Amino acid sequence: MSISLNIQKYSHVQLAHQEHPRPYFKSMLWWAGAALMAVGEMGNFAAYGFAPITLIAPLGCVSVTGSAIISVMFLKENLRASDLLGMTLAFAGTYLLVNFAPNRSQSISARTVQYYFVGWQFLIYVILEILIFCTLLYFHKRKGMKHIVILLTLVALLASLTVISVKAVSGMITFSVTDKMQLTYPIFYIMFIIMIASCVFQVKFLNQATKLYATTMVVPVNHIFFTTSAVIAGIIFYQEFLGAAFLTVFIYIFGCFLSFLGVLLVTRNREKEHLPQSYIDFGNIPGKQMLDKIQPDPNGLSYGTLPDGSDSTKSQSGEKKEV
Repeated sequence: MSISLNIQKYSHVQLAHQEHPRPYFKSMLWWAGAALMAVGEMGNFAAYGFAPITLIAPLGCVSVTGSAIISVMFLKENLRASDLLGMTLAFAGTYLLVNFAPNRSQSISARTVQYYFVGWQFLIYVILEILIFCTLLYFHKRKGMKHIVILLTLVALLASLTVISVKAVSGMITFSVTDKMQLTYPIFYIMFIIMIASCVFQVKFLNQATKLYATTMVVPVNHIFFTTSAVIAGIIFYQEFLGAAFLTVFIYIFGCFLSFLGVLLVTRNREKEHLPQSYIDFGNIPGKQMLDKIQPDPNGLSYGTLPDGSDSTKSQSGEKKEV
């Protein structure tokens, strides 16, 4: 995933430096990145059929830290001290997650999904999630509140349904290949519809967040909210921590905390590269002491100021009146 994102970013950088830039979808490099992303998502989908949600969901921090490493190596971005500390914490958290996440194998058949789907734990969870989602949607649509926490909480609530349905669909397909056909059960198509619908609305709210806020804010907050929501969904629906020792759960939570902190450090205050501002050379004006190169004023209509504080446009108009 991190390789595909950086390939697409590199293609955008190349197109931006061309004299006559083409649309990005006409770039072979961009499509190569998109193809790699599709392969990565297919692998992610297949992983849910074999491993628990509580193991796969937090490993998204590897993609964030990996993207930072690749951008330093190939896109020549600056490597900061906070990046190194964040990567160290993220890898330490990943190590704890891999070693202390539940590792019991669970065959996901249609009957298993039906049993969990009508369980009282999941029904209470869904009712609470619907109430919270409708409340936030009311404030977002009716009151016009577009705070990043509201938008990404809506994404996270939908993400919990996405990971549940993805694991169910992937698990039933895996069970059909290795054992008995499961695709004839109605629950498979119910979960498939939930998966598609929740993904579509996730993308909608996530796009709104990326339009209103910087990526350096959206990425860490979305990672934390998504992971928390996915882990809770896996614990409640698939009962993945059933019978786990308290110390195991505590170290797992601590690993999640380290990975969250690592992602925050890698993405915080990452400045965007700006193109150098153009300047205007006024040359020499008789009777006036001028700067050779005057920077444009981005907040006004003037093209800079004279050393005595007067506006350059005013000085020009004064010269015209004298003439």
